Amino acid sequence: MTAEATRLTATALLDLVLDDGSYLSWDRPFVRAELSEEYGAQLAGAEAKTGHDEAVITGEGSIHGHRVAVLASEFGFLAGSIGVDAAERLVLAIERATAEGLPLLAAPVSGGTRMQEGTVAFVQMVKITSAICQHKAAGHPYLVYLRNPTTGGVMASWGSLGHVTVAEPGALLGFLGPRVYEAIYGRPFPEGVQTAENLYTHGLIDAVLPPEALAEIVHRALQVMMAPRKPPADEQHPGDEPVGVSDAWDLVTRARNPRRPGVRRLLRYAATDVIPLNGSGQGETDPGLLLALARFGGAPCVLLGQDRRGQTLLSPLGPGALREARRGMHLADELNLPLVTVIDTPGAALSVEAEEGGLAGEIARCLADMVMLQAPTLTVMMGQGTGGGALALLPADRVVAAQHGWLSPLPPEGASAIRFRTPDRAAEMARAQGVDAHTLRANGIVDRIVAEQPDAAEEPETFCARLGDVIRYELTALLRQDAGERLAARRARFRG
Repeated sequence: MTAEATRLTATALLDLVLDDGSYLSWDRPFVRAELSEEYGAQLAGAEAKTGHDEAVITGEGSIHGHRVAVLASEFGFLAGSIGVDAAERLVLAIERATAEGLPLLAAPVSGGTRMQEGTVAFVQMVKITSAICQHKAAGHPYLVYLRNPTTGGVMASWGSLGHVTVAEPGALLGFLGPRVYEAIYGRPFPEGVQTAENLYTHGLIDAVLPPEALAEIVHRALQVMMAPRKPPADEQHPGDEPVGVSDAWDLVTRARNPRRPGVRRLLRYAATDVIPLNGSGQGETDPGLLLALARFGGAPCVLLGQDRRGQTLLSPLGPGALREARRGMHLADELNLPLVTVIDTPGAALSVEAEEGGLAGEIARCLADMVMLQAPTLTVMMGQGTGGGALALLPADRVVAAQHGWLSPLPPEGASAIRFRTPDRAAEMARAQGVDAHTLRANGIVDRIVAEQPDAAEEPETFCARLGDVIRYELTALLRQDAGERLAARRARFRG
């Protein structure tokens, strides 16, 4: 069966995704500019073929009760190409969604710019992009479902600007269509590059899902993105359990226990509506960092956490992970969602690739982004906190540490090698440098310590639930604060 035969029409896709009977069209008839006889005949034929008067339809509906605005391409209408009229319809719908404060779901499937209209159609991509940017600047969600195929100016404008971007399995996605490439270069484009699956592998999209799964992923994302920013005032305090003072070297070794829970188990045991995101959006993905939308109780957040499971000697935390972290920071800022960072790293990569990839610069830019972020920020020191890779995620409004969490400029062995020319005095260096949570609290770096009873590795589910209660409470408190006072306090804390 051909792709044409299996491709859903725009109407069929909306029927599948939207709640039954909820769709309301926003489209109005066109007053066409004067057209050539040939082009006019092509438009008339496309309308007769599809039952639509253009290559896009727009409107609103609901998804699991969430009111959403929708933009959907119709590939049967001149390959979903975008001309002046289609662009104007898109822009009017985007502007209406912005004015009404609606999240926007786009489902492009297009060969790109309409060649029959030439450069004037090509430039419409700027107008569409501007409208999308204003929608996002107003703090409204923009979700994209890329369909087969999406290429050219559509992929290079409104197809690539989503807060969350999902693609259809097997979809052809790329800037330059393979037919154009072959015509220009005289050889076929390499297979397997312009596919949804390859884009996912390279961190350019967040998931590959069939149309039948789209409604559920949009619903879960909106549960976080559209959650109230002012939670109820009766949020229960989790209580402060007694926390014993631990020897610095003892907690360093406890935090290195491979059985210790990390960010994945924290999300599993303590969060809801978890939507994993994927990659930096710039062609990189790093297993050492996990990025997600999530809720802790009623408190929504963008969470980015160093994933202990993904960091190995062969695959340490690299600059790509920090670029992915910065994507999360920008997402929190655009959506006015709190940012939660989880520190748990044995240290960033020490390699030629890391140096040439700009590791030091990415640490600096993470620090700058976090210090200046308008959204509320909460840092959780969950385990190891070694070096600049840990520091990059530290400067938040509030810092919570697990009892056996720690922070150090180098692994204690490395500090010992510098100080004493041997790694054998690591325990002494850990104690002398004040890496433990109690000393960090005494020095004003940590605000709160979460007890381990006696160790997170021995009570992973209970500990993660306890930590999750603290995260929920701290996020709720941050959301209730006056934004100006909160930002002033953060900058005073870090002397900005």
